[in-house]
Amino acid sequence: MGSMLYIKRISDKELKRKLDSSGAVLIRGPKACGKTESAKQLSNSILNVDQDEQVSLLMENAPYRLLYGKTPRLIDEWQEQPKLWNYIRHEVDNRVRPAQFILTGSANPEESIKMHSGAGRFTTLDMRTMSWQELGFSSGKISMKSLFKGSKSNIDVLDKAVNLEFIIEKIIIGGFPGLLGKKLSQASYLNRGYIDLLSEVDMGRISNVKRDPVKIQNLLCSIARNTATIVNIKTLESDIRKKENNSLSRPSIYEYIDALKRLMIIEEQPAWNTHIRSSASLRKRSKYHFTDVSLSVAAIGADFDSLLNDLNFVGFLFESLVTHDLRVYAQANDAKVYYYQDSYGLEVDAIVQKYNGDWIAFEIKLGTGQIEEAARNLHKFALNLDKTKVKPPKSLNIITGTGISYTRSDGINVISLASLGV
Repeated sequence: MGSMLYIKRISDKELKRKLDSSGAVLIRGPKACGKTESAKQLSNSILNVDQDEQVSLLMENAPYRLLYGKTPRLIDEWQEQPKLWNYIRHEVDNRVRPAQFILTGSANPEESIKMHSGAGRFTTLDMRTMSWQELGFSSGKISMKSLFKGSKSNIDVLDKAVNLEFIIEKIIIGGFPGLLGKKLSQASYLNRGYIDLLSEVDMGRISNVKRDPVKIQNLLCSIARNTATIVNIKTLESDIRKKENNSLSRPSIYEYIDALKRLMIIEEQPAWNTHIRSSASLRKRSKYHFTDVSLSVAAIGADFDSLLNDLNFVGFLFESLVTHDLRVYAQANDAKVYYYQDSYGLEVDAIVQKYNGDWIAFEIKLGTGQIEEAARNLHKFALNLDKTKVKPPKSLNIITGTGISYTRSDGINVISLASLGV
C-alpha cells in the first residue's frame, strides 16, 4: 500500500524488526512527523479512527469488527478511542501471531485512562521529524555506528562545508515531511499555523479542558527562548509574567508542560547519571527541546534576518537541531541521548549511551571559532570521570555547523553536521 513518493526513514528498519517480533507496534510521535506514511508502507488494511464515522457506532455495538482486515492492520489515531487498546490486546492474545496491528497516534492518552500493560504483546517505536540525513542535507559518511566502534583511524571526509545562511534557513524550515521542497516563507507560515493550532485546539482537546491560547503561546515562547538550556519552572513563570496581564501559576505551567509532553511537542533531554572523581555534584534537571527546532522559531516569531542578527541564540537553536538528529541516529543504534553538567559548571552538550553502557560524547558548536575551547572541555570532562566505575568513552567529538570534518592530533573528532549519519 506504500506510495511511490515515500522517502525512506531511518526508523523503517526498526518498525519492520519490531513488527516481526510482536503482535502489535505502537508508533508514537508528534502530529505530521510521518507516522501514518511509514506505517502504510508495511500495512495491508487501514482504520482511520478520527475520520471514519462508523467507528463510534461500532465501538458501542461491535468493537471487534473494527479490527477485522488484512494484516498488518493500521489503526490510525487510535487514541481517539482509547478503549481500542484493550480490544487489540485481547485480539493479539487470541491470534498468537506477530505483525497483526500497527497503531499510530500523535498524543499519549491520559494516565487516568485504564490501559492494561501491553507487555509481551506491544512494542513501541518513537518517531521524530526528519533528520538531516533523511532530508538529504547530510551525506551520512560519518556514522554514529563507527563512532561507537571507536576506531582509531582518522576521519577523512571531503564533504562540502555548509554556510551559516544555509543552516539558519534549514532551522526555520525544520524537518516535517510535509514541508519538503517548500520555500522559506511558506514553511514559516505553515510552522506558525502548527503553533496556532496547537494553542487553540490540540492543548484543549488532549485534556478536555478549555485552555487560554494566549497563555499557551506565552509558555511556548518562553520554552523556545530557553531551548537547549537547563530551565526551571521559576524562570518560565517570571518570563511569562513579563508579558502584560498574563501570568501563569506554577501548577498550571506543570500541567501545560505535561500536556505538551503528551502531544510530543516538547522532549526532555535527561541529565547523565555517572560517577565522577571530584566533589562536584551532578545536575539532575532535564533540558527541554521542541520536537522540531522549527517550532522554537515559530513560537518566538523569529525570521531569517532576526536570527542572522542574533547568532548567540542561533547557537542554542543549532544545539537543539543537532540533539534532535543525534536522537534519531542514537535510537537506530540502541542508544539514548543525555547531557552532562556538574556544579563546577563543567558541561558537555550530549552524551549518547547504549544500553550496554558504551558511550560517546559530543560538544556542539555552530562555528569553528569555539573548537579549541570545546576540545579542552571534553578532555577535562573525560579526566574527571571515575575510571573504576565508568567505561572510557568510545570517542570524543565536536559537531560543527559551518566547518569541515577531520580528526585532531589529540584524537578528538571534529564532525560537520552535514557529514553525520546513522
